[in-house]
Amino acid sequence: MAAACALTAAATMIPLALGGGSGDGTPSAGQRVAQAAPVKAAPGKAESCTDPEASLTPSSADGPTIDRIKKAGHLVVGVDQNSYRWGYRDPANDRLDGFDIALVRAIAKNLLGSEDKVTYRAIPTNQRIEALQENKVDIVVRTMTINCERVKQVAFSTAYFQAGQQVLAPKGSTITGYNDTLKGKKVCTATGSTAYDALKAKSYGAVFADTPTEQRTVPNQLDCLVKLQLGLVDAVVTDNALAAGQAAQDPAVDLKGGPFTTEYYGVATKLGNDDLVRRINQVLVDYRSGGSESPWMKAYRKWLSADLKGITGPPAPKYR
Repeated sequence: MAAACALTAAATMIPLALGGGSGDGTPSAGQRVAQAAPVKAAPGKAESCTDPEASLTPSSADGPTIDRIKKAGHLVVGVDQNSYRWGYRDPANDRLDGFDIALVRAIAKNLLGSEDKVTYRAIPTNQRIEALQENKVDIVVRTMTINCERVKQVAFSTAYFQAGQQVLAPKGSTITGYNDTLKGKKVCTATGSTAYDALKAKSYGAVFADTPTEQRTVPNQLDCLVKLQLGLVDAVVTDNALAAGQAAQDPAVDLKGGPFTTEYYGVATKLGNDDLVRRINQVLVDYRSGGSESPWMKAYRKWLSADLKGITGPPAPKYR
């Protein structure tokens, strides 16, 4: 994990281990905004998870969580600093940047009046939920997929990006996608990722579990690319959004086949922080607004359009 490093006078990057914090979608041509569908629960029973992307309705009101953040004077955010185009440190200026970071800045500006009032904490994939539950961060903006298992553990905003799992392998590989060509192949995933869950459900004979002598699950997704480059694994399964960034970093690897799942990224916070969830959802309403000139589309064109072509807009917000 990276050492502590000041980005600006108010925006800093520190390792997670250093302590607590401040306390119409279409899957093919693009991600157009569409009418959201509510989640319904049977009267008198716990709400069943049939639509995990449905979040709380937006609000500009403050609340106890927001008051605490304002009193602290900065927003503590769990991010990645190794995912090219999403959350990465630009070696040219030592500045943390990317699509996720642009959204963090928009949230900070809304809450605190300045996009620089952020303390960034680099967190591995398998510590995102723990960091929220233990109050080490206020929010996580780190290509985090919303799903039924996670909504039991953390609270999500509405979706801000649509992705899908895909296979990344060397260009000359016999692997053609998420299919029988994975049989007997060593596959790397990030610990606690939806990619690992997908392989557990259907592996096509891929070898993906750790053994006493070989580690195929890693804390950070970029570690999988390193293993692939070193020939320690034959393929990587990860979100196509992340895989596209890795392919942009290394021209010797390529995305194989097409996405075999549909997943949505959300901003995560601790369960019970309803005021913060509603406020972030209001930020996202504004972030999506403006058509081709919306902040969302500007961030997409700047960070993602070169590798993820053809997206025409953000996913639809869904509310319950």
